Amino acid sequence: MSIQVNNVTKLYGAQKALDNVSFEIGTNEIVGFLGPNGAGKSTMMKILTCYIPASEGSAKVCGFNTSDQTVEVRRQIGYLPEHNPLYLDMYVKEFLEFTGKLYGVKNIKPRVADMIDMTGLQKEQNKKIGALSKGYRQRVGLAQAMIHDPKVLIMDEPTTGLDPNQLEEIRELIKKLGKQKTVMLSTHIMQEVEAVCDRVIIINNGTIVANDTTHTLQQSTTKQVITVEFDKSVNKQSLKNLAGVEEAILISGNNWKIVAEPALDVRKELFNFAVKNDIGILTLNKEEQKLEDVFKQLTKK
Repeated sequence: MSIQVNNVTKLYGAQKALDNVSFEIGTNEIVGFLGPNGAGKSTMMKILTCYIPASEGSAKVCGFNTSDQTVEVRRQIGYLPEHNPLYLDMYVKEFLEFTGKLYGVKNIKPRVADMIDMTGLQKEQNKKIGALSKGYRQRVGLAQAMIHDPKVLIMDEPTTGLDPNQLEEIRELIKKLGKQKTVMLSTHIMQEVEAVCDRVIIINNGTIVANDTTHTLQQSTTKQVITVEFDKSVNKQSLKNLAGVEEAILISGNNWKIVAEPALDVRKELFNFAVKNDIGILTLNKEEQKLEDVFKQLTKK
């Protein structure tokens, strides 16, 4: 396992930022670490990157303990924090060479050239960082996080400030990196998680409330939603009387939204109802729950 977290608790005075948190992330896995503001995401990332210690429990990165093997842990990690700290008066190439030398990277100039190509900084490489747009500064932050070729990448809001084209490019880069490295990223953009992540960990009030693939979480809805269009008017109470149906909502015309319990496939009930009453079904669609809906359900106060 690249990341192992066992019963980690973090206290700030009497407040618990993390409460007995445990999870694992395997090699070459891209995991989205999600949660509302103040849920404990950044705190967990800071513990993994040795910025702060855990109050209780243990965390390991590539087998090294974050409490007493901090130098070894830092060698394994590339970190892009939410507020990307950069030297604005340095040139892009100069900054990346400086960062690489701090890590003891050999053959630094070819490595910097590779990072510039990988992150799409070719046209900006001879500019001062202070002259770059927010999106390009984010790319510089990504390049410095990868300059020493770490085994684990931890990124807090990596696509902040990127336009749609840049967003797509960085997503493709993250997917490419996930074939070679372990990637843990925090984001509030659910489409991003669905596009790039193999698995999702959701934290709320310092506690893990979900840890599964995006597909499994989307299928784990507590309700079943069906949209159906009949060829003639239908009585609402007749629909509500069907087995498993909890609510029938008229959308427009003869279009209905049916909310039902998940245990019974209500589509069969609707077909049988239509046949029995000589009613035609023009369209029938079972809505798949969006990851955003799952997130809202799991993090409601």
